[in-house]
Amino acid sequence: MTARPLRIALVGSGFMGRAHAMAFAAVRRTFDLPVEPVLEILADRDPEQAAGAARALGFTRSTGDWREAVADPAIDLVAIAAPNLLHAPIALAALAAGKPVYCEKPLAATLAEAQAMADAAAASGLPTAVGYTYLYNPMIALAREIVAGGEIGEVTAFRGIHAEDFMATADAPFNWRCEPAQAGGALADIGSHIIALARHLIGEVAEVSGRLHTAHPVRRDATGAARDVAVDDQMDAVVRFSSGATGTLSASWIATGRKMGLAFEISGTKGSIAFTQERFNELQLYREGAGLRSGFTTIMAGPGHGEYGAFCPASGHQIGYNDLKTIEVKAAIDAVLGIPGAAKNFADALRTERVAHAIRASHAERRWVEP
Repeated sequence: MTARPLRIALVGSGFMGRAHAMAFAAVRRTFDLPVEPVLEILADRDPEQAAGAARALGFTRSTGDWREAVADPAIDLVAIAAPNLLHAPIALAALAAGKPVYCEKPLAATLAEAQAMADAAAASGLPTAVGYTYLYNPMIALAREIVAGGEIGEVTAFRGIHAEDFMATADAPFNWRCEPAQAGGALADIGSHIIALARHLIGEVAEVSGRLHTAHPVRRDATGAARDVAVDDQMDAVVRFSSGATGTLSASWIATGRKMGLAFEISGTKGSIAFTQERFNELQLYREGAGLRSGFTTIMAGPGHGEYGAFCPASGHQIGYNDLKTIEVKAAIDAVLGIPGAAKNFADALRTERVAHAIRASHAERRWVEP
């Protein structure tokens, strides 16, 4: 049976835009889908840049105006990989035009914008998806299954961190990540991943006590001019989950030596789980009862774990970041096809944004805050 086309408009051709384009190109070669993603329109800041990116990434057409892409009647799905401050206007325009939306995280630059996006999605009834890439790791699916199945007993604690070092020194230049209007700061940029992961594995966060830290209050921009930094370099929070479990969340882009330190430990009454994205084809599992020979067991990702088998028929051969993005794109397409719970939608992403907002409020007011 010939698959029907699903025509894609992608807004943004930077690192994340390229990752989206590669995943859309790979998804039907990897998975058996009833639709064929078609790279129809690439939109970027100016016509020449958009045209060059479209040629490089395999799009049929290009435009320097994202509004043209969103309004085009041929488009079936709008994918947003644009700067954070554009997420809300693009998504709202797409929903108003009757188009499903697949948006990168964080959902929006402000909580008010995130609320507006979730409200518009609910009112329209259209499918939405949000790019929390690391949630689509087969090892994360296994961890969630272990927790939900009670294999490690009642969860008592969660310790989570997203640590990288790309802003570790004051020499790292002032860029969009340093601008509050762009949802800059470690909390918004990478903290959204660990918050989403904690919620995905443990459940909703009931209250937080957070602190934000700016290690380098002045950075130089591309012209060499000194610029004041008004965003956080590191976030640390103590949290209580609705289940009663407690834990910590941390996000840092000044963690010298860490390149992709998205990691967590989950402690339960019968065992524990440990994981790091730096070795994301492995999950460490501890079960009680082995006496003097007890210890963590390493589970290697293999074809029996989630979508791993679509990429490789052998255990231990490993999948990579772009494979996770391909799984994420499949989830977004499944959402468009009406499969319930296939992807994290705007309503779910709003709850992650509320936790981040509560951490900011807790820091400012020096008190516990409920999301």
